[in-house]
Amino acid sequence: MDEDALLRLTHPLREAFARTGFTADGVLAGLESEVHDALGRGEPTPVRRRCRDLGELGTLIRLFLLADDVDADAARAALAPVERADAERAGLLAGDAEGTVRALLDVRPLDLGHGTRWVVSDIDGSTRDVPIGSDHVLGVGHASLSLVRATPTRTDGPVSLLDLGTGCGVQAVHGSTYADRVTATDLSARAVVLARVTAALNRTSVEVLAGPWFEPVVGRRFDRIVANPPFVVGTGDVTHSYRDSGLDLDGASRLVVSTAPDHLHLGGTAALLAAWIHVDGEDWRSRVASWLPDHGVDAWIVQRDVADPALHVGTWLRDGGLDPRTPAADALAERWLSRLEDADVTGVGFGFVYLRRTDRPTSVLAEDLRHGLADPLGDEALDVFDRLDWLRTHDLVAERFTVDPATAYENVALPDPDGGWSTVVRRVHRGDGPAWQHEIDEDGATLLAGLRADGLPLGDVVELLAAARGVDADELMPGAVSLVSGLVVHGLVRPAGSR
Repeated sequence: MDEDALLRLTHPLREAFARTGFTADGVLAGLESEVHDALGRGEPTPVRRRCRDLGELGTLIRLFLLADDVDADAARAALAPVERADAERAGLLAGDAEGTVRALLDVRPLDLGHGTRWVVSDIDGSTRDVPIGSDHVLGVGHASLSLVRATPTRTDGPVSLLDLGTGCGVQAVHGSTYADRVTATDLSARAVVLARVTAALNRTSVEVLAGPWFEPVVGRRFDRIVANPPFVVGTGDVTHSYRDSGLDLDGASRLVVSTAPDHLHLGGTAALLAAWIHVDGEDWRSRVASWLPDHGVDAWIVQRDVADPALHVGTWLRDGGLDPRTPAADALAERWLSRLEDADVTGVGFGFVYLRRTDRPTSVLAEDLRHGLADPLGDEALDVFDRLDWLRTHDLVAERFTVDPATAYENVALPDPDGGWSTVVRRVHRGDGPAWQHEIDEDGATLLAGLRADGLPLGDVVELLAAARGVDADELMPGAVSLVSGLVVHGLVRPAGSR
């Protein structure tokens, strides 16, 4: 792979892709939804059949998305004005004496929310059997796309962004849509090359630096940081640089979470993918919170999934191209599971850590968010930090509130043996964003019904509720404040006058 030669190819490649419709929309339109879904599942046969009728677009889909051997003349026509010799010299294509060529790199068109971006990575083996080398540069998978959707993009001025562990460069390219200056780092020399090529192919200005962790940006600070680092919980061995950090257990996530605040401007935020172990007898929330300094950080830690040790190890064995039934995989799994057992690990959590640099004592909110949600999580983190700030500086008893229009109330009842219906649970649901839901009691439902932007302060609403119940308001006030506070954080209730 020749970096300079690949960079020279980016302009003619863009020309070829534009001419043939090798874009996110073009591929979807050409394959249509059912066959496009088959492509996403790694089922090549329906895709090959459809490509027969797609001309030069079909050739490029087979070449770059299926990693097929294709006729050299068909490839030459589809890639024009790219010259085959230049593509082979750069390490993009390889030819043979049989008159066929194959791609040596995956070039994938994606729409990350602002039109097509092309991402260059190593071929992942989902459609063609290829070895996964130790320096393999991962393409755009579930984790990287989840980080794209979970990254705050709202800004109120010029933004500098650091993409730590950039890999193929997808976060950096996405970041260029909301940041004015983008810096990306990676330990892998191969990743550095492919990230630069990805940036050039998209006509995006990205400073790509080689080196481990934060070393390439020592002494520098940024307005935003994103990171999809090699966070896989393991034994400290490095077999694949895109996932293995060389640090024991969840040491990689600890390093990134604990160091990121030092590289943020005051008010700057970080969105980090991370993993943490669940240790027998230990609260995972306390574990992750312990990675943060005592002063200067607001943190929102969101756990999206938990895997038992066997599932965790099996998943990553397959990810590395290993068949769990082989002796080599069995030996690695034995060592891996033994290390987790020795550390009393009961599960491996995965999710996002959002940080904001402050000048106050550190505040941490850690919670589970394991249900499905349709809306991107990204800007919600900024809203959570703003809501927490508001709660710190206001007396809830004296404030007016309103229930957010996206909040729904659910009353679940079962048949009563004596006739009629008996309520077994009451809930309020948020219909957008993270789709939070909270169980409430009858008093809570009555309280929420009494909240109006032009109505009474919370304390007065509680006084009325207490009078109706025939109890002292002091008895109801702590629970009411706690309920409203939690609902404000999750966006189901909002202060009067806020948006």
